[in-house]
Amino acid sequence: MGKITKNSTVTINYTGKLEDGSIFDSSLVEGREPLKAKLGEGQLIPGFENGLVDMSVGETKTIEIEPSEAYGDYNDSLIIEVGKDKVPQEVEVGMMLQTFGPMGPSIVKVKEIKEDVVLIDANHPLAGKKLTFELEVVGVE
Repeated sequence: MGKITKNSTVTINYTGKLEDGSIFDSSLVEGREPLKAKLGEGQLIPGFENGLVDMSVGETKTIEIEPSEAYGDYNDSLIIEVGKDKVPQEVEVGMMLQTFGPMGPSIVKVKEIKEDVVLIDANHPLAGKKLTFELEVVGVE
């Protein structure tokens, strides 16, 4: 069990926070298991993966990830206007909806409701955000 490399399979505990300190995800929530992933296969965002390299079992570290190494910058062109007839009748601002496009299913957020159209936001909810992760390596294969 040495240091994590770009091809390691890792088991880690993590807590992800936004710049304001609010937690958006954590493996430490009751009922959850540590995250297990093989690096180099695109399972993790690039900045998260890069932050793990050279860590060892038992080591902890806090990393900051810029949007470009996380979920990308916020893209205004991903605000899409759709006809009201294409969304559920009980739709409300802030609701998350599942859509089906050429790349398969995706989740979008209702941004605004107008008279005949609904504006939906297809950006990842963490797009444009700087992320901080507290990491603890539990295992390395």
